[in-house]
Amino acid sequence: MRRYTKADLEQIVYTQLDNLNAMHDLLRIMKAQNELLENANKKLSREISDFKMKCYKTGKMIKPED
Repeated sequence: MRRYTKADLEQIVYTQLDNLNAMHDLLRIMKAQNELLENANKKLSREISDFKMKCYKTGKMIKPED
């Protein structure tokens, strides 16, 4: 079994701390991206509902543009 010096253990702990900080930063970025996606999905859902309502009220189906 390997014996670790105090310096070895400190290096391990600091490396783990760096990794935890990096993961925290990534999670914060992912949370922000998720919020952006949720907002885009809500907007798209509203636009689809408005489009369907407009088609229902006019009785016309609008052809999507290519």
